[in-house]
Amino acid sequence: MVRRIASQVHQQVSRLMRGNFIKEQPVWYQAVLEYPPLPLPPKAPPARTQYDQLANTSQPTRPKPFDPRPLPVAYLEDKIRRQFFRDHPFETFRPTTLVEGASIEDAHPIQGQAWTRLSQRGRNPTPEEYVCFSYQSKVCLTVTISAILFTRNLHEHHKQTLASAYATAVAQFRSLRSEHETATRFAVMEAEALGAIFSKTEIEHAFDKEKRGLVTFERLEEFDEGAIAARKRWKAIIERTEGVTEWTKGLEYIRLWKEGVRPTYAPQITKPVELEPTVQETAASADHMKLARHNK
Repeated sequence: MVRRIASQVHQQVSRLMRGNFIKEQPVWYQAVLEYPPLPLPPKAPPARTQYDQLANTSQPTRPKPFDPRPLPVAYLEDKIRRQFFRDHPFETFRPTTLVEGASIEDAHPIQGQAWTRLSQRGRNPTPEEYVCFSYQSKVCLTVTISAILFTRNLHEHHKQTLASAYATAVAQFRSLRSEHETATRFAVMEAEALGAIFSKTEIEHAFDKEKRGLVTFERLEEFDEGAIAARKRWKAIIERTEGVTEWTKGLEYIRLWKEGVRPTYAPQITKPVELEPTVQETAASADHMKLARHNK
């Protein structure tokens, strides 16, 4: 028997009995016919979206074609952030620390209408606030002095235009940043004057690597000089004709050619080759005869 809904089992049994697939009537068959099970409630139709519903107009309208692309999601902070980092590109290279924790810190008490100056939340500003996530679904929110957040606060709560709020926030950000850098520089000078020794910075490490690289270049130059001297031993040395001090454009060569003077650019090649004596000539020579008598 195929699988059916529980309220339709007796109907399926009736069809099987008419087809002689079930010979004997089940015991429960008459009881189910007298007290049939309640039918299942019909499923509620799904709610139609506004896209599927037709407009209440007399003229038939066609539904708009479906666009699978998601709608653009834009926030005011994105626009401020884009302009801020375009004006301050080196802020992206400033190192930051993301501290993870097991709880969410409370919001800063100074916000909204009460936040009128960037320095009210501290003296060390940063471009924006940071949110870091830990492994076990715990969130740690580290709220810092955000220039971007301050710009939005001036625009929304103090009814300033976005351009005016951005100019005010950037001016206070630069002022606090320069103040912090000046204080840090003088603190380092004071510590060095009192005998403090700081570790080398990344720039100093780079200079040390460059110096070690220059030392290797000097050694390579010594090796190169020896290799050059070794190659010079195998170079052909051309004997230049004395007396020629300027280029005559070939006129001197033509003059010598007309006079029948042959050039002597390679005297070792042009001079006649002396043949070595044969074995018979060596045996007939007087020196060879004297050497043979002495050996006897």
